[in-house]
Amino acid sequence: MKIVTVVGARPQFIKAAAMSRVLRPRHEEILVHTGQHYDPQMSDVFFEELHIPRPDYDLGISGGTHAQMTARMLTAVEEVLRKEAPDALLVYGDTNSTLAAALAAVKLHIPVLHVEAGNRLGSLVNPEEVNRVLTDHIAAMLFACVPSAMESLRLENLAGHAWLAGDPMLDAFHYYRGLGGDRPPETLPGIDGAPVRTPERFYYLTCHREENTRDDAPLTEVLLAMESLPCPTLYPVHPRNRAAAERLRRSLGLANVRLLSPLGYLESVALVAGAERIVTDSGGVQREAFFAGVPCVTVFDYAVWPETMVGHCNVLARPDRLDILNKLSVTPAWPVQASPFGDGHACETIVGLLDSDFRRG
Repeated sequence: MKIVTVVGARPQFIKAAAMSRVLRPRHEEILVHTGQHYDPQMSDVFFEELHIPRPDYDLGISGGTHAQMTARMLTAVEEVLRKEAPDALLVYGDTNSTLAAALAAVKLHIPVLHVEAGNRLGSLVNPEEVNRVLTDHIAAMLFACVPSAMESLRLENLAGHAWLAGDPMLDAFHYYRGLGGDRPPETLPGIDGAPVRTPERFYYLTCHREENTRDDAPLTEVLLAMESLPCPTLYPVHPRNRAAAERLRRSLGLANVRLLSPLGYLESVALVAGAERIVTDSGGVQREAFFAGVPCVTVFDYAVWPETMVGHCNVLARPDRLDILNKLSVTPAWPVQASPFGDGHACETIVGLLDSDFRRG
């Protein structure tokens, strides 16, 4: 079977790395990179260290409004699909790349396979929610990571072509921890290029969502919370937040928050596993924290992954210094039952379903 896979952002590169290892020995895969994450530190490094096959098509599309970006991707992906004439299109998650590729495929009557289907926040104010809902409703096969996602698909009358497959992020987490992501490196790249020594004990912060970075107020609260903690905080800064983070470091006199350049996946996984606690607004990092058994505070209004929130293992907080500090003081009770994210073999499950259910039509 010939499958076109479309990726464009960091979390999709990680899932594609796990999936391609299983998919390619049994099927022909054509990899398309839209360019949504265009910075080499957010894109090239992942292809190199995760040994992802180089894209067959690199569309170089980034920037602009959501509509402008999605429209350009829709046109470019359509050209690829017309040329390649695949049996199916494979997409991950909820980015503009996901929606654009799915729209292009369904209009050409190419079945859409959606990995990480069914996640719901319950608010269309969030642009990723729009992308995931629309993609789910035009997809031919839906692969959910967790039981709550399957329930959402059932409520939307989509369960007839949905499967609880597990999370490819868990597959990747286990695999790459064994390839060097099990311990933090001695030094990390500072935001100015100078090496930063990794402290023996540290907190790990990722903060990039537009809701938390569109102006200085929420990011200031997050940084002040981290500054007051007893151990240093390591904060890899997204390229679009760099100017604000450097300006706030100076104006707030931050000494306990160490600003880093964007990290590769192996470095990030090692810091997740080695941190005292984690503060994030990333859907991927909060899952990795749960996989690693590290308490997490998520600075966001919605529970993206409710399965991580059992026993206060992951707690929501407002972008408010006192609220973040209060949530960091909560002692979690880790579940003893099997992981709700599967057994670490989601990719094998998905490819097996393609070999059986897809071929049956």
